[in-house]
Amino acid sequence: MHSACDAAGLTPLIGCRLDLKDAPSLLAYPIDRDGYGRLSSLLSLGKMRADKGECDISLSDVADHAEGIAFIAWPQDDLADFERELPRLREALTSLRHVAASWLYRGDDNARIEQLDRIVRRHGCTILATNDVHYHAPDKRPLQDVMSCIREKVTLTTAGFLLNPNAERHLKSPEEMARLFARWPHAISATREFADSLHFSLNELRYEYPRETVPEGRTPQQHLEHLTWEGARRFWGDKVPYKVLKQLNYELQLIEKLDFARYFLTVNDIVAFARGLDPPILCQGRGSAANSAVCYCLGITAVDPALNDLLFERFISEERREPPDIDVDFEHERREEVIQHIYEKYGRDRAGIAATIIHYRPRSAIREVGKVMGLSEDVCAAIASNYWGSMEAEVAEERAKDAGLDMNDPHLKRVMKLAEQMIGMPRHLSQHVGGFILTERPLTETVPIGNGAMDDRTFIEWDKDDIEELGILKIDVLALGMLTCIRKCFDLIDLHESERFELATVPQEVPEVYDMLCKGIRSACSRSRAVRR
Repeated sequence: MHSACDAAGLTPLIGCRLDLKDAPSLLAYPIDRDGYGRLSSLLSLGKMRADKGECDISLSDVADHAEGIAFIAWPQDDLADFERELPRLREALTSLRHVAASWLYRGDDNARIEQLDRIVRRHGCTILATNDVHYHAPDKRPLQDVMSCIREKVTLTTAGFLLNPNAERHLKSPEEMARLFARWPHAISATREFADSLHFSLNELRYEYPRETVPEGRTPQQHLEHLTWEGARRFWGDKVPYKVLKQLNYELQLIEKLDFARYFLTVNDIVAFARGLDPPILCQGRGSAANSAVCYCLGITAVDPALNDLLFERFISEERREPPDIDVDFEHERREEVIQHIYEKYGRDRAGIAATIIHYRPRSAIREVGKVMGLSEDVCAAIASNYWGSMEAEVAEERAKDAGLDMNDPHLKRVMKLAEQMIGMPRHLSQHVGGFILTERPLTETVPIGNGAMDDRTFIEWDKDDIEELGILKIDVLALGMLTCIRKCFDLIDLHESERFELATVPQEVPEVYDMLCKGIRSACSRSRAVRR
């Protein structure tokens, strides 16, 4: 949003709507960075006391977090009820001076806005011109209606008053807004004054690493170097190979230059916890981190830099200046112990799993739109099973004919058009498979945190793209079933052979192992051929 607004010469206003359980709704806009932190903390409070997707906030909660936030009261349709509630809002939020007024094209706009104007004036407030926007352009009204039906679990023919009666909930030009509110010019000037009073920008958000991983008396870089050389001595004693020495010095210099030491220490701390349990949890860093000699010395990865040629630039590059990404797999049966340890150590207000935005894909879009538009499940399934997404119109029509459908049917054409518009739009917010965000100051002051569908899981509202945009580093705490199998194999070897292996000490290039693998593959291929016959 920021980049698009910058390109258009616009300034985005960051805010949200608060639907309170005991008072009229409010629009809330942070004035500065501290106000943003309080608003984010308020949303986190409401989300973490409710089920996933819900937010439980009262007027007293808002009052406790109100400093540094500008509010606009949102009136109910019944203005008499709103007038009774307005004094209570003003008492709780002493800075509240604005009430939203919208031209809704319901036939009574002049009378309603005039009545609202008189009410708010009696209570020391002013109306503020808004547009109650639900979509950016008039031609998106049908899609908005369909998505409203999906949310409310109704069809288009049964939605009734759940849908807006016209297509006027779109963005309007300044000239059009001035024309609509010509009778109340103070509403337009109030909007301008309100917007000018907001100084917060998302560019002010800064990420801070947790400090728990650094002992007193050392800088993060000093502690990382201490642990790295300690690990090197554990592997090679006092005779660290020259190749490894050269690689370690190169990596440590680059890590210091890019200020990534805290990130490595945080990952190391999590891995050390898993390996320090009795019995330990088997874990293994993977991906581009395997190209790091520092990760090997810390015990995060198991690729020996003395025996392999590492390409560290695949992991961290000064030219790219991208934050490192260390994915660590844990035994799938015990990963939850690691996750709960992270929550316990850093607190629910400083740790959260990243979000994943699930988007509509062709088949899911067709099924959802078809259901709303009254098509039977059989027809929806027939379209979805023959539709491949971004294809030429002629190909799409041919697919529909294969399914026994007539693409000349206007209703079916409408379904297909709406489904195409929906493809790529957000469907719902889910949690990442294990990408943790950890911060020094409360994470709730940077992004709202809410409950996940799983017990004892909390996750933030932002996905990996949002996190990367702000330079926030995530640590992937992943589950791998094969690690559980390997750990059980190690247990069996220890039981029968009295020899304990680790991932880094498993013998390499053992011919008998390859013979067993070849035998297994040949057996599997033989069974596959037998089944095909």
